[in-house]
Amino acid sequence: MTSNIPMLGIEPAVNVAKVAIGKGIPTLTEFFSEALATDMAARGQKADLIIGNNVLAHVPDINDFVAGMKVLLKPEGVITLEFPHIEKLIAENQFDTIYHEHFSYFSLLTIEKMTRRHGLKVFDVEEIPTHGGSLRVFFSHEDSKFPREARVDSLLERELNAGLDRIETYTAFAEAVRQTKRNLLSFLIRLKEMRKSICAYGAPGKGNTLLNYCGIGTDFIDFAVDRNPYKHGRLTPGMHIPIRPVSEIPRMKPDYVLILPWNLKTEIVAQMNDIKNWGGKFIVPIPDISVIDPKELAQ
Repeated sequence: MTSNIPMLGIEPAVNVAKVAIGKGIPTLTEFFSEALATDMAARGQKADLIIGNNVLAHVPDINDFVAGMKVLLKPEGVITLEFPHIEKLIAENQFDTIYHEHFSYFSLLTIEKMTRRHGLKVFDVEEIPTHGGSLRVFFSHEDSKFPREARVDSLLERELNAGLDRIETYTAFAEAVRQTKRNLLSFLIRLKEMRKSICAYGAPGKGNTLLNYCGIGTDFIDFAVDRNPYKHGRLTPGMHIPIRPVSEIPRMKPDYVLILPWNLKTEIVAQMNDIKNWGGKFIVPIPDISVIDPKELAQ
């Protein structure tokens, strides 16, 4: 690398590791663990900076993972982790971001307990917009020189006020999700009884969570479109909705377009604004059902 900063990637997926290696990034094709970290430390591979972006949710044994980072981190080193923030997930009803490959979702309250358990400390946190709202948390050894930023305690207090330390908050969220399912199905049933045609825009992971949880298949959705040509001619997992190119929308002229990647609704509405020419409208399912009429936006 031109920066001459030694780096090492750890990636258990062989195909992903090959891409990194092809770009000149040395990569171990292994699962990160305390045992691996101990071996690396013994080989003199301790790190000044450990980065784990959208990794923690995929880890089945979090304590082993964090213990490994503790072993591998130099005395004044820094660890940064990014992960979806459960506060946003609950507050904005983002249940469709719950993927089958995710083991956990985190609050800063949970992260702080976990780091303390392993002799680490949270000293800073940033709120970032990815995945509907995520946290970037900075931590170090508990005896390091890094002072604790005021926004750490501010966010912890906000989470307590939101009830993220109480089971009742999560049971209430579960009921809100069930109500969203009932509302969406009732809305789609009304449209189909009116003989309206509906297609889905996008075939992302979050869309499949929504479709399968709500039981929305080809009895409601005529087809889905996606900009990724790899998905064309295939079916959505579980509900088996055919996936076609985006050009199918102006060809078929559906009455409604259900936006599955709702976090991109602004861009999608702008891209597909021409559906107003035949009276088409957009449906946004999250956090609550809303209908966007592009004709009204033009006014």
